[in-house]
Amino acid sequence: MPDHPYQGRRVALATQHGKDRALAPPLARRLGLIVEAVAIDTDQFGTFTGTTPRAGTAAEAALAKAHAGMAATGLELGLASEGSFGPHPWLPFGAGGVETLAFIDAGRGLELTLSALSRCTNFAHHDVVGGGDIAAFLARIGFPAHALVVKGPDGDVLASGVQDMAALSALAWPGNRLETDMRAHLNPTRMAAIRALAGKLAARLAALCPACSCPGWGEVDLLRGLPCSSCNQPSQGVLAIIDGCGVCDHRERRPRPDGVTAASPASCDWCNP
Repeated sequence: MPDHPYQGRRVALATQHGKDRALAPPLARRLGLIVEAVAIDTDQFGTFTGTTPRAGTAAEAALAKAHAGMAATGLELGLASEGSFGPHPWLPFGAGGVETLAFIDAGRGLELTLSALSRCTNFAHHDVVGGGDIAAFLARIGFPAHALVVKGPDGDVLASGVQDMAALSALAWPGNRLETDMRAHLNPTRMAAIRALAGKLAARLAALCPACSCPGWGEVDLLRGLPCSSCNQPSQGVLAIIDGCGVCDHRERRPRPDGVTAASPASCDWCNP
C-alpha cells in the first residue's frame, strides 16, 4: 500500500527472542513498515518458567514491552508480543496458546492489541520416573527443534533451551520435570502462530477509519440479541459486529460475516430456559 500512512515508517520491536523473523515480513509486505528489533530485557515483564511472574494481563505486558522499545529508540511506533499457554478453554485434555500483539502509534494516540487462540501448540510437560521412557514425549513435542526446560523436584530451573540429547540425558533424572520451552526463538510452532497473528495485525492496520483516517479500523465490540428462529425473542447470540476506531469515537455496525440471521431455539433462554 504505497499511500498508507506507515509506508517507510520504522517501528521498534521489543524482543530478545528473534520475533522480528515472524513479524517483519507481513508488516513490510502489507504496510511498508520497517521493523527494527530492539534488544530489550523482556524477561522483566514475566517468564514462562515462572521465575519472574507476569504482572497484569497479556495485553498489558505486550503494551509495556512496546513502550520500552519506543523509549530505547525514540521511535513513535512500537510493537511487541506476549504469549499465554495452558489448558484449552473448551477442548478437553487439549492445550491452547493465546498470542497477543500490541501496536502503539504515539503520534496518533493509538494503542491497539490483537489476540488469537490456537490449539496448534506443543505446550506440555513430562515428569521423569525411574525406568520410564521419555522418547514418546520428545517425539510429541518436536524435540530437538523445539527446546526444553528442565526443573528439579522443588521447581527450580536446572536448565533451559535444551536442544541436545546428551545434555538432556544428563538431566532427565527421576523426579525432574521436562517442560516445553515456549520462548519463540526455541519454539517453531509458536513462531508460526506469531507470524499468523502478524498478518491479522497488518490487515487491521491497513484499514483506515472512515471518519479520521487513522489506521486500525476494525472490530471493537459485539452486539448481542440475535432473534430466536422460533419465538423471535432476542438471544445471547451475536446479532452484529461493531467496528470502531482506536482514536476517535466513530463506530459502525455491520452484519455478522457468516450470514446467520436467527438463533437456534436450543440456545434461546425463552424456548430453552
